[in-house]
Amino acid sequence: MVEDRPEWRTGKLCYVEIPSVDVARSAEFYQQAFGWQLRRRGDGATSFDDTVGQVSGTFVPGRPPAAEPGFVIYIMVADAQAAMDAVLRAGGRILRPPDPAAGEVFAWFSDPGGNTMGIYQQPGLAQMEAETGRHV
Repeated sequence: MVEDRPEWRTGKLCYVEIPSVDVARSAEFYQQAFGWQLRRRGDGATSFDDTVGQVSGTFVPGRPPAAEPGFVIYIMVADAQAAMDAVLRAGGRILRPPDPAAGEVFAWFSDPGGNTMGIYQQPGLAQMEAETGRHV
């Protein structure tokens, strides 16, 4: 169906390669913590799609983890505290909790492979998900 295909546009963020020392563990972490869909590519590599099918990627062994928060990718969530709890349950660590004085709610976490990523609490997302019944 055309409606299910991600929106295409020049400049769209479309693919992410996440360094991984244990691909199965990394895949399990992101599936458990954020509800990402996992699949096998034609070459047998484990790939993922985000919860809305707009961004995909793969886990890449042999690369050092992106441990330092230089270039940080943020994962949109409805509730930062619930997302941080899910990260901890799935085996990650919280590196920087939200700052109550900040204008926006975001946090940094480390996945089991040592990569630093971010959580961003999108204003209004919890209400929209509650109204539509679409949530992780």
